[in-house]
Amino acid sequence: MPAMATAPVKFSVATNSPCVQPSLPLRRTPATISFPCRPWSAAMTSCTGLLRRSDVVAAAGHHKLMGSLTTNEGLRFGVVVARFNEVVTNLLLQGALETFERYSVKEENITVVSVPGSFEVPITAQKLGKSGKFDAILCIGAVIRGDTTHYDAVANSAASGVLNAGLSAGVPCVFGVLTCEDMDQALNRAGGKAGNKGAETALTAIEMASLFRHHLG
Repeated sequence: MPAMATAPVKFSVATNSPCVQPSLPLRRTPATISFPCRPWSAAMTSCTGLLRRSDVVAAAGHHKLMGSLTTNEGLRFGVVVARFNEVVTNLLLQGALETFERYSVKEENITVVSVPGSFEVPITAQKLGKSGKFDAILCIGAVIRGDTTHYDAVANSAASGVLNAGLSAGVPCVFGVLTCEDMDQALNRAGGKAGNKGAETALTAIEMASLFRHHLG
């Protein structure tokens, strides 16, 4: 039996559709589409989870520096505590000292300095930091909102002051000044249901002191 002839397939430029005689059968072949090969960026591959194994191994070889809560032998800490709102700041100080004891920081390596209020905390922290005697400084205070704008001035000055103290001294100055709407809120953060900010400050100070002493010193 003679083979059936197949009509050549032509494509319209305007419509890109085949133009053939309808009476003749067509023999279609799968279309092949190719795109130019372009390497993906690391950001694209990481977002889609398509990183090659070699890329993952290379990324895993980076150095990760981190402070330790247990490698604290010989670390020295200064604690600046404001006396204003003393019922709160005493609880914060107690939380910090108990945390130091829990993590085996010796009493002789802790110096507590009392200042009138939170406004005086930053300059004192800076002085201690620049003395070269301490690995980290804790800044403890409590500012509670009243009927005037005094709260905003003191809270903002304390926050920016502690930051600048650390930058100037080159020593971690950890912000542990509560800024609260009322006394109940402050007490909740000084050992109440919201935890103890003083204890949190001590933990941060230990880790940062360890990081600076063992990795960044």
